[in-house]
Amino acid sequence: MFKKILIANRGEIACRVIKTARKMGIQTVAVYSDADRHALHVKMADEAVYIGPPPANQSYIVIDKIMQAIRQTGAEAVHPGYGFLSENKAFAEALEKEGVAFIGPPAKAIEAMGDKITSKKIAQEAGVSTVPGYMGLIADADEAVKISNEIGYPVMIKASAGGGGKGMRIAWNDTEAREGFQSSKNEAANSFGDDRIFIEKFVTQPRHIEIQVLADQHGNAVYLHERECSIQRRNQKVIEEAPSPFLDEATRKAMGEQSVALARAVGYSSAGTVEFIVDGDRNFYFLEMNTRLQVEHPVTELITGVDLVEQMIRVADGETLPFTQADLKINGWAMESRLYAEDPYRNFLPSIGRLTRYRPPAEVAAGPLLAAGNWVNDSAGGESPVAVRNDTGVYEGGEISMFYDPMIAKLCTWAPDRAGAIEAMRTALDTFEVEGIGHNLPFLSAVMDHPKFTSGDITTAFIAEEYPEGFEGVTLDQAERNRIAAAVAAMHRVGEIRRARISGRLDNHERKVGQNWVVTFGTDEVPVVIRADREGATVTVGGQDLRVEGNWTPGMTLARMTVDGRPLVMKTDRIAGGMRLRTRGADMDVYIRRPRSAELARLMPEKIAPDTSKFLLCPMPGLLVSVNVSPGDEVQEGQALATVEAMKMENILRAEKKSVVKSVNAEPGQSLAVDEIIMEFE
Repeated sequence: MFKKILIANRGEIACRVIKTARKMGIQTVAVYSDADRHALHVKMADEAVYIGPPPANQSYIVIDKIMQAIRQTGAEAVHPGYGFLSENKAFAEALEKEGVAFIGPPAKAIEAMGDKITSKKIAQEAGVSTVPGYMGLIADADEAVKISNEIGYPVMIKASAGGGGKGMRIAWNDTEAREGFQSSKNEAANSFGDDRIFIEKFVTQPRHIEIQVLADQHGNAVYLHERECSIQRRNQKVIEEAPSPFLDEATRKAMGEQSVALARAVGYSSAGTVEFIVDGDRNFYFLEMNTRLQVEHPVTELITGVDLVEQMIRVADGETLPFTQADLKINGWAMESRLYAEDPYRNFLPSIGRLTRYRPPAEVAAGPLLAAGNWVNDSAGGESPVAVRNDTGVYEGGEISMFYDPMIAKLCTWAPDRAGAIEAMRTALDTFEVEGIGHNLPFLSAVMDHPKFTSGDITTAFIAEEYPEGFEGVTLDQAERNRIAAAVAAMHRVGEIRRARISGRLDNHERKVGQNWVVTFGTDEVPVVIRADREGATVTVGGQDLRVEGNWTPGMTLARMTVDGRPLVMKTDRIAGGMRLRTRGADMDVYIRRPRSAELARLMPEKIAPDTSKFLLCPMPGLLVSVNVSPGDEVQEGQALATVEAMKMENILRAEKKSVVKSVNAEPGQSLAVDEIIMEFE
């Protein structure tokens, strides 16, 4: 077995590989850019080598710099993670020439299947059903428009070497095809060093279901069942699960056998994923094969008990797979939620900055993987076990950079069935504390409670259809607001009692903490009456007595209560006169006042936000790539004004109404902060 491996990646996947390597007794080498000098993967590895400036095309995807790090440290093998050089044939060949093992497939398989155009041709020759499209190279935007019209809108414009939603656009007309082609080329060049583009028919109402395959160098290959990845935003997966709630056993078997046959046809070894679009009648169409470890691999590990990273390392060392297809059963259900550094209330735009607080939920060892193949049940009373796993590459006090993917962590839960895995995820999301940046925890919680998701009635259009105007938070029903009102009133009373007991008060002038309060949610006022005892409090809300118990004290940022006999977990922050709360997708300011104070608060004038309609503001921290207009130009509604790149994604900023450009305040190549003025209108 290898004694030392280098991980040619960063962030959570580098940390994930290091954990398995450490378990196997293998030393690890990390590589890092200027932006990652203090990153978690650097701290975890046995050695670390500096490779250059923050942009990936000057560090992480420069093959010569990775090769130099290998020579410098004497690493015997390289794990590429995902993204960056993981599907780069030239990198695999360079390693082979150097006599270093590549913990991935052979270079020929990468060439055949890693290139989406070539892989589709091979799939067609093998009799695999594929989505209609144009597999040849496309010269320019005019040709892209012509091809799109021949296929018929809508079309999907995709980077040949793409992955992770990068270099991908949906076009519904000629204008979108033209703009999408150029943006996809730019993103592909920046992210993968390969700007080739192809176009295929966009299948409406699809499900995105993929099959995990694993093969060794001795001709053995298996499939480890499927993952449902239909909850996507901007073609990037947000929530994944295994197995799929849609497939039946016959379809699962057919998709798995076809995936294995495709892997055998190209002499594949290591872990890989075959992706399909599945329609409402369970007809499936081959999309592509990712010749690497997938971001969402933990859900497969949780239902099969197989450590995919360990098997990749063993396969690269020439070992035979230790199991056959008959050994691979589906045990329970697993969910994965991707925690992104992006603000769901600003159309999911990237957010950067320092993590002033980062407290993931406690990881729980239960289920197949964490128990090394044996069931573990630590719960009392014979209840079903659950697992909680958090794959992350950040830490409290660390910084989220604008140069890389916005994913902070992958939160996973496992339970014997889907309902249990969803409920475990709800609790885990509510107990995840993140401060200092915008993040999508409220949105993830909202999806977990959405009736369509819980019923399994989902497609890749779920987010676009259910949140067409963007995510504006969750409005809780009255019964849930009453439970929260009871809890926050009881919590507020504890704080008031503590403040009433501070030193320095006058003798015989004690402040009395009363029973009557008004809890305000926006414009909704909920009167409450509190009667406390040693174990908790009974709070009368809307004529109903609710029992509140819990161990909350002032200063705590996570409240774990039981209200009316049911658990309630809330992220809390003090604000003047109340609390900022986050629970079950709702993010709200709640005020607790005396009845007279509540009466006076209604008379306070509302603060009016400043008018920014005459400015084009940068919606996120990023790099200004281009400015398409000049002072004096007349612009029309929807016209492209500028392009900002952040976290490897290009974002086109458009005019909201007809106007005339008065001034342009920023230049291409300039780094911009949130709400920095790019241009002003007459």
